[in-house]
Amino acid sequence: MEKEIKLGNNGFVNLFIGLAMIFTPLLTIISSSPLIITITIVTSIIGIFWLIGLFVITPNHTRVLIFFGKYKGTVKKDGFYWKNPFYNKKKVSLRVRNLETDVIKVNDELGNPILISSVVVWKVVDTYKAIFDIEASTVIDEKSGVKRENREESYQQFVKIQSEAALRSIAYSYPYDDIEDKADTITLRSGVDQINKALEQEIGQRLFIAGIEVEEARISNLSYAPEIAAIMLQRQQAQAIISARKKIVEGSIGIVKTALKEIEEELEISSEQKVSMINNLLVVLISENGTTPVINTDI
Repeated sequence: MEKEIKLGNNGFVNLFIGLAMIFTPLLTIISSSPLIITITIVTSIIGIFWLIGLFVITPNHTRVLIFFGKYKGTVKKDGFYWKNPFYNKKKVSLRVRNLETDVIKVNDELGNPILISSVVVWKVVDTYKAIFDIEASTVIDEKSGVKRENREESYQQFVKIQSEAALRSIAYSYPYDDIEDKADTITLRSGVDQINKALEQEIGQRLFIAGIEVEEARISNLSYAPEIAAIMLQRQQAQAIISARKKIVEGSIGIVKTALKEIEEELEISSEQKVSMINNLLVVLISENGTTPVINTDI
């Protein structure tokens, strides 16, 4: 597990010491003794090696210290430090980062093909896990041709793959839309807050093993796949028409009730006349085309 350490070695003091050792050959100006020349040359070489131990930590960055393969701790406080040159100092950023997954094609809970992607906001909180619990990828330096580890790229790729896997799992668990119009059904379209929360938890569980914390996760793109998009658009249009018709009928019935009540207060009408009036009023109110109602003049 991560172990934070605090260094008291001032980088500026050690910078001065290293430079002083490097320039010791200047002493040969006042002495031509072979022993003095040898000592100054050796001291100068040590000075160059001494300066290798200097390193800078900027805000929200860390250095993981490894001594001959053994983890010694993590330095998190920003500043200018010096540590034994034999220590391997690996840089890990603690800054918040964004990741937008590729648009992937999956099936929802009902088996409908959909296109979906997400945006994930994440950061490293455990440098030990980020460095040692993920297999490092190797890259070849273009200039030297030497293979080297790229741990930063490794856990960024890990975040991307696990985020897409979590997104697929969420898409499989919910329908894209509520076909049967059930009020309590959570869908990918209507239950935005619940879906995003579930996605954040799913990704967080997968990235915890790598020492990564998910700040936020949300769906950024959601649509039907092209092969069924036209059919689903027709279904949505039909639902909209039915819903509009329902509202029109409900409103028309209310208007008819009010009209009949006011007429009955002024006139006495028979049941047949009432039925005829209701029919005419509903035709006028509900019909999409212009209508010519039949008015009974016997009232």
